[in-house]
Amino acid sequence: MREWALTKLKREWTERIRTVLLDLAREKGLLLDEVGLVAQRPPSSQFGDVAFPLFGFAKVFRTAPQKIAEEVVARLLPEGAVRKIEGAGGYVNLFLDREAFALSVLSDIAHAGPGYGAGTLHQDKRIMVEFSCPNTNKPLHLGHMRNNILGESVSRILASQGADVLKVNLINDRGIHICKSMLAYKKFGEGKTPEEVGKKPDHFVGDFYVKFNEWAKTDSTAEEQARRMLRAWEDGDAEVRALWEKMNRWAIEGIEQTYRRTGISFDKIYYESDTYLLGRDLVLKGLEDGVFYQEEDGSVWVDLSEIGLDKKVLLRSDGTSLYLTQDLGTAVARYQDWAFDLLIYVVASEQNYHFRVLFYVLEKLGFSWAKNLYHLSYGMVNLPEGKMKSREGTVVDADDLLDRLVEMAREEIREKGRVDEVEDIDRTAEAIALGALHYFLLQVSPNKDMIFNPKESLSLTGNTGPYLQYMGARICSMERKADPSLGVPVEEVPTAELVDDASWELIVLLSQFPEVVESAAREYNPSLVIGFLYELGKTFSSFYHDNPIITHPNKDTARARLALARGIRQVLENGFRLVNIPFLEKM
Repeated sequence: MREWALTKLKREWTERIRTVLLDLAREKGLLLDEVGLVAQRPPSSQFGDVAFPLFGFAKVFRTAPQKIAEEVVARLLPEGAVRKIEGAGGYVNLFLDREAFALSVLSDIAHAGPGYGAGTLHQDKRIMVEFSCPNTNKPLHLGHMRNNILGESVSRILASQGADVLKVNLINDRGIHICKSMLAYKKFGEGKTPEEVGKKPDHFVGDFYVKFNEWAKTDSTAEEQARRMLRAWEDGDAEVRALWEKMNRWAIEGIEQTYRRTGISFDKIYYESDTYLLGRDLVLKGLEDGVFYQEEDGSVWVDLSEIGLDKKVLLRSDGTSLYLTQDLGTAVARYQDWAFDLLIYVVASEQNYHFRVLFYVLEKLGFSWAKNLYHLSYGMVNLPEGKMKSREGTVVDADDLLDRLVEMAREEIREKGRVDEVEDIDRTAEAIALGALHYFLLQVSPNKDMIFNPKESLSLTGNTGPYLQYMGARICSMERKADPSLGVPVEEVPTAELVDDASWELIVLLSQFPEVVESAAREYNPSLVIGFLYELGKTFSSFYHDNPIITHPNKDTARARLALARGIRQVLENGFRLVNIPFLEKM
């Protein structure tokens, strides 16, 4: 894989400055074991374009950082894209040849196209990402949407850094909550099907979960009836199993429709009904080996004092397992299926304790790969009016929310008189709705709680998905209108016309995209990509407002600015793909 302009420049000059520091230390008879250099962007262009702080070497050299910087600079000569080197305030500052560097960046983008920004951080690593994990007693809701887009985006970002990614889903298709929907359907459903009542199948099933909780308020036997149904299911009762298979089929069919609509996909799907018994034998083996202990009632526990916690039951006194026990077995089965280098669980922060215990228990059981498990913990999604509650039917349904966003986007297109411009208003409105939702859900760091405001997310101004989609569409419109004579091969772009501060700011931003993607992959944090895209879109918007592009009277200036705009459009497309936001050529 080719090395991008900024990365290559930083690597080369890091090596040069490191060599100089080692030479200086040797000449002074000093021992310099490690040379930790970090390239930074100066706060202002007056201090150059790339800076290397040397404060960490003051103790070894017993010299002020400013003096060290001056000695280093005295031994360096400008070369390649670096036109000047200065030592100031303890920094070695590099000033770039704007014309040469702009050509390097635009060439990288033009030649790599969709591949610009890709890297090798996770080259050849096998990374499994588990996300979504819906229950089959209700449709997906807004909380699932954050989980889904976070898992999908992290998977795409990791793949862009060379990883072999396997996206997996665990369908929670058994348990007392499933039986509650089944029992309510059996009591109130009258044998009807989703098709007969004209309802999306997962919504049809979910209505009966809400119905059960309403019924349980007036019938004290409801909960016990559900428990009896679960025991019948576990005993393999033919009638119960047939109902379970039918209702699960409905629920999963509806959930998959939502996945397709939102661009979410999986490489392998596990079902809890297939995996929930797997952990029991592991726990019994751990008990036999003295890893766990047994109480007088026969229950099996693990002592967690080693990690600052109390204790946790792994098998109940009747021998039945818990979620934690099930997850032990599922993790082992997954490693046997696909020996991963890393397994990332995308699960809400409410389960922080669960995963801390899960990883610890797997390590105690002797699985060396347990150290390669990671919980990508994300905050809750709330509404302006408060927290959502499934059993009360107060959650924000994913399909209803998308429908509402699509209708709002459709109205916006009509009000602005752009129906003819977009050509297909339904497809465009759907794309805008997805862009709004995914952008909003990814714009904050995963670990933070957030409040979702549908109207705010659709704004065409400010920090939103539709705002950036509009920037991309605006560039595409410009490209369609441009005189063909302005389009020249990237090697012939007159980058001397891009040395002004406004153009240079955009060139520098474009050069940073690969490093932003690498950071997002290292931190499992798509909000870094979102933040970059917004900064790029906002900066281009300001540039576009103040600087004519294809209408500039000087043809060389017009050619250079059009090439710059094309580079921005390509980077926007690449970034959108990583965060699952549709790119629109017309809007």
